[in-house]
Amino acid sequence: MPMMSGVEAARSLRDLTAQEAQRCEEQRTLTEEMVGALWACGLMTWANPSEADGSEPTFAEMIETWIEMAWQDGSLGWIGIANIPSAAAAAAYLPAAGFAEVFTSRENRSTVGGQFFPNGLGEAVDGGYRLTGAWNFGSGTGHAEYVAAGFIPTADGEMELGSDGIPPLLVAVIPREQITFTDGWHVQGLKGTGSYDYNVADVFVPAHRVFALFETTPQRGSSVIFQMGLMPVTAAGHAAWALGVAKSALDDVAELAIGKVRMGDEASLAHRSTFQRGLSHHTAMWRAARLLVLDAFNSAEAAMKAGEEFTPSRRAELRVAATYATEASREVVEWAHLAGGTSAIREGSRLERAFRDMYTGTQHVFIGEKTYTDAARITLGLIDDQLGL
Repeated sequence: MPMMSGVEAARSLRDLTAQEAQRCEEQRTLTEEMVGALWACGLMTWANPSEADGSEPTFAEMIETWIEMAWQDGSLGWIGIANIPSAAAAAAYLPAAGFAEVFTSRENRSTVGGQFFPNGLGEAVDGGYRLTGAWNFGSGTGHAEYVAAGFIPTADGEMELGSDGIPPLLVAVIPREQITFTDGWHVQGLKGTGSYDYNVADVFVPAHRVFALFETTPQRGSSVIFQMGLMPVTAAGHAAWALGVAKSALDDVAELAIGKVRMGDEASLAHRSTFQRGLSHHTAMWRAARLLVLDAFNSAEAAMKAGEEFTPSRRAELRVAATYATEASREVVEWAHLAGGTSAIREGSRLERAFRDMYTGTQHVFIGEKTYTDAARITLGLIDDQLGL
């Protein structure tokens, strides 16, 4: 179990991150040094259930830790919101035999990455599933021992249906050596995340290495967050990641402005009233978005601790908060990049990287426009619930 808090552990990486960020981009995945440091400081197990050497952090602790990681580097922050909760979910929801295989037998040193969206089909067979499928954007698979793969179960080639008439969505946890990687991770931003494409063809996955995507009954772990399921944790991660990248851009452009004199100006950028207004406005925007996120997630967690039901409306509030924070952060980064002028376009600077990372991360469907419309339909009483919200 980590001796430091999550934020302290993350801050301990600052010097190494500054040194390794460019190499991670060049390798298109985290360097061995960065992965080793994540294990050494305890972050790789930090969000796990206590049975898997985790601290079971609160939402506030998760959010502040992920903000710090993304502030250091967008790719590091993305790994934080991908590998860390993926391992925590597997540790919380896998059946006992799967937990023993994936975690206990490895002294809980297991990294999990991948794509949870059900892009595969798993034919039910004796003891498990024969899984075939192809997945894109498998975040953190560049260094993961286990790869998650979402799928829909089938029987005799036909999709199985639940009691509600909807196919159950499952997640398989597969050893790396059984995965075929096709890579494809040649992108604008988040280059260092090792988010490879991959596939499997008729691979047997035992039932004990499978859990339900929307599972809310943990097999282990005492935090109420495990009872809320993986979607709220994913939402908290996206919000925190965007806020961290945006804060780095604000800090960097403010530092740059002290000494930067643009052509035709007599004083530094910091003396421009338009820059001063923009800095104040966008700092306030960032602070407001952060407070919205903390309020929404803290309130939901407190309600669960008090025994209240985790309603569709409450889930919608979390997704809206995450989506808004992402949009606000994108606006902050865009302003900082424009204000930085030509200094913001030079490769190797954190400000230049933040711009590319932000515009890559905000393409994710999880914080897309549909979140707003789905949430509004619940608020307006047009629907009772929305699958996946």
